[in-house]
Order: sequence, then structure tokens, then C-alpha cells
Amino acid sequence: MPKFTYPIPRATEITPKAAFLNRRAVIAGLGAGAALGLTGLPMAARADVLPGVTPGPYSTDEALTTKDVATGYCNFFEFGPAKDDPAQHAHRLQTDPWSVVIDGLTDTPGPMDMDDLLRRFPLQERIYRLRCVEAWSMVIPWIGFPLADLLAHVGVQSGARYVQFESFDDVSIMPQQGRALLDWPYTEALRLDEALHPLTFLAVGMYGEMMPNQNGAPIRLVVPWKYGFKSIKSIKRISLLADQPMPTWHAKSPREYGFYANVNPSVRHPRWHQATERRLHDGTRIRTEMFNGYGALVSDLYAGMDLEQNY
Repeated sequence: MPKFTYPIPRATEITPKAAFLNRRAVIAGLGAGAALGLTGLPMAARADVLPGVTPGPYSTDEALTTKDVATGYCNFFEFGPAKDDPAQHAHRLQTDPWSVVIDGLTDTPGPMDMDDLLRRFPLQERIYRLRCVEAWSMVIPWIGFPLADLLAHVGVQSGARYVQFESFDDVSIMPQQGRALLDWPYTEALRLDEALHPLTFLAVGMYGEMMPNQNGAPIRLVVPWKYGFKSIKSIKRISLLADQPMPTWHAKSPREYGFYANVNPSVRHPRWHQATERRLHDGTRIRTEMFNGYGALVSDLYAGMDLEQNY
């Protein structure tokens, strides 16, 4: 089970051991708490915790970004272009009830209720690095399950080569969709082998709790070796396709937002220098790793490809 250690954090960056162990103990105890009706938790917290979460594979042991930073500094353009707009406006999004439509080249098309997803797939915590194309980064403890588990459940037909994701679309709730910044609804896509990779994750929570609206509630994609815009939020549709689709940001500006969007410090960007990144919790600048440090696990997906041309 790989443990990623680059970059080695300075002493001032390291989460205090007591705090980290306490967080782990709380998560480990949630399963028992669920069986007891969560009687030991304050009433206000009972609706937010996710019970039965177990530690998952592929977690980094780097210092976590604080929850306040991770939930307060977001890109979710449907709620506004400023980093604090999602935290201020995303409360308009109603995430219960919620369903995700599965369609295209699947054996079992149709809607899947969010409650059914949470019951069907065991939840695990994975601590992943998140690298934005804007050259900032975080380390976030996500809660969810592998996308491959969902695809295995619904059945992938032999002609499928790509998986497309579509975000929630309602201009009355997301007023920025009334502007021409992007072609709404927001979509993203992966090659099927990328979607089936064990690192690719559907997250329903973070920091031991249900996903905040501004971070993509109730369910979002997390693909840690790619730039953050690939990890689409508030998913309403997953489509299995034969032909490569045109994701939203790629259609808007293909030079800046490639279809693959693998983290690659050697690919020049028109606006952001990609060789280094700024860690948001302390502002330090660190060297960016190819594939965001996950190359040992994913580089074989791109064997023989020119990754500067296939950005």
C-alpha cells in the first residue's frame, strides 16, 4: 500500500499528533456510533457525520490542509468566480433528495438514489493531494468509494471507451449559469481506463463529515493525479460513451485546459507557472511532481503518449 512522503513538511506544517490521532479515533468510532444511534454526539452534529468509515489505501502522510481553508477557498463557478463565493452562496443547493442518472453504454441505465449509493458501497477515507491548475494545492481527507465499484455495479458495455460526468444545472439556484462564462451544464470526462483506476474516487464527504455544498455536495469526483478542474462537483449524470466527449473547460480554452489535464510541471501554461505550487494552509511554495506525485501508480496509463502534446 503506497505511502507518499514528498514533500517532507517542515515542523511548523505538521498536524499535532494528538489532534491527528483524535480525528482518526473519531472516524474509527463512527461505525459503533451508528449502531448506538450516535447518542454520544451533539444533536447539531448527528446529521453531518458519516458512519462506518474505514481508512482506505493510497493515502499520503503529509500534513492536512485545515478544514476552514479547504471549505472556504473553492472553485465552483456556478456560484461565482471569487474563491469565497461558493461558501457564501452554495447553501441554495438542496442535496436531499438527490439521485445520479446512469446512462449510455451501461447494462442498467436509470437513476440511482443517493441513499442507495451510501448503503451499497462501503465508505473509506483517503487523504489525497489536490493540485489546482492555478498553481495552488491542498491535502484533503476525502470520504467515499472507488468509481470502479459503481461502474462494476451498473455494468459497462463492450463499446464504452469514455465516462462523462455532468454537474447539477439550475440557474435559479446557481445564478452564474445565467452568464456566458462557460457552456452549462458543467461536464467533465475520463477515458474508461482512467475511470476504472483504483485511485479514481467518488467522494461524499471530507474531514469525517458529509460533503459541504461548496465542495461539491452530495457527490463529486476526485482524480488526484489530474488538475482539480477534472474533479467535477455535484454530479447528476454519469454517461458511458463510445466517443471522446468535449468537457466544458476544454471546449472553452483547449490550450489552458486539456482533455487529460494530468499534473505536468514541464507543460507551460499561458497564465500559471506549473513547476511549483503554493500550499494554501501556510503559503509555502513547493516543487510540483509529475502526476502530482502519483506517477508510480498511473504512468502506465499513458505509455507511449507524448504528454506535452496530449495535455
